[in-house]
Amino acid sequence: MNPGVPGRIASLVAAGVTDPPSPHPAWLQRFQRGPVDVVVLADAVLAIILFGTTDSWLETHNATHHGAFSTAMLLFFAFLVSAPLLLRTRFPAVAWGASAAGLAWASVAIGPRSFSSAVYVPAGLLVYALCLYSVAVRGRPWFVATVSVVTVLGAIVIDARTSAGALLMAIPLLGGAIVRARRSGRAELVQQARRLQGERALLEERQRIARELHDIVAHHMSVIAIQAEAAPRKIADPPPELMESFADIRASALSGLGELRRLLGVLRSDSTDTAPQPGLGELAGLLESARSGGVRVSSAVSGPPRSLPQGVDLSAYRILQEALSNAMRHAPGSAVRVELAYAPSSLVIKVRNDAGPAGAGTAGGRSLPGPPAPRNGPRPGDPAGTGAGTSHGIIGMRERTAMLGGHLDAVPTEDGGFLVTAVLPDIKDPREGRP
Repeated sequence: MNPGVPGRIASLVAAGVTDPPSPHPAWLQRFQRGPVDVVVLADAVLAIILFGTTDSWLETHNATHHGAFSTAMLLFFAFLVSAPLLLRTRFPAVAWGASAAGLAWASVAIGPRSFSSAVYVPAGLLVYALCLYSVAVRGRPWFVATVSVVTVLGAIVIDARTSAGALLMAIPLLGGAIVRARRSGRAELVQQARRLQGERALLEERQRIARELHDIVAHHMSVIAIQAEAAPRKIADPPPELMESFADIRASALSGLGELRRLLGVLRSDSTDTAPQPGLGELAGLLESARSGGVRVSSAVSGPPRSLPQGVDLSAYRILQEALSNAMRHAPGSAVRVELAYAPSSLVIKVRNDAGPAGAGTAGGRSLPGPPAPRNGPRPGDPAGTGAGTSHGIIGMRERTAMLGGHLDAVPTEDGGFLVTAVLPDIKDPREGRP
């Protein structure tokens, strides 16, 4: 037989009735030297001592009874009651079973009180008690209860007159239960400390991000709003179109500043009670903001509009917002077509813009005929699958779409424009109520 098979069988049996071993306490780890477990080493030494003393005890009493058993049989009995001690650390369930069988067999074969007034081999009782302790430390509750019942019933069957002494075996069981409770409490405290440390690190990182957003981004947006309000006052009799443009700039800056402050509130607080997120219900305002930014926007909706999951609704709004922002940034004055299609189980978004009056660029950051592309965008001639849509804005749109299990395409068109197509599944998870 393969020598590894018994070990695999013991592991399989032990896995069903015992928990994995816990780390040794700190005071015991101080004696650890090398890869050998100090407890296993101590069990091996004790097993050898018990084997020798048991054999000597049996030989002495066997001689007084005219050699009823052979020397080989006495050695076998001594090995039978001592060897389970070698297994109790790694396989407590198997060790207990072997100890119970060995102790019962030796007691029945020799016969209660045949050698002396003792019903059991003394060393066997010590090994059995240590195995009970290991079972109580690592055994499942049902298995520990089963072991207790079997111990009492076995004592009654072997010798009913001394069966009450089996109650003394409650001592190692109780000691093991106390050690198990302490180890469980210690492990729970360690796990809680790690969780708190992770939460603290996360909170510190959020605080750092919030400080940087407040000190840098919020400051610049406030400056934009102030300058947009003050700029018309520097010109005598400014034209109405200029006043309207600066008013739109100031309104956009203040709107962005408001959203940034809401985001800072989320970062600085663990509370989930925040202002409502935007969605497609604010689509009209989003399109009007794009028109005031210098692009000609038209829109169309196909399919019956319906209520969308919050994540899909927010992501659709943000994708439209980013696509329109790219059109205003890279193709000012262009014509933009926004299409929403409510499919049975998804929402399809298409944002298409032409090259603009001067052919200056497109929504994806690709510069076709006209001025050079932005530094963070793809270069002319890049294939759509590799270069197109590699700016930070489109990366963000791709991430939002992928998070919902959809897909997004951002490719140049033949007329020098750009087309963004996003498909967002809107099937809710019935257990959680979210996509």
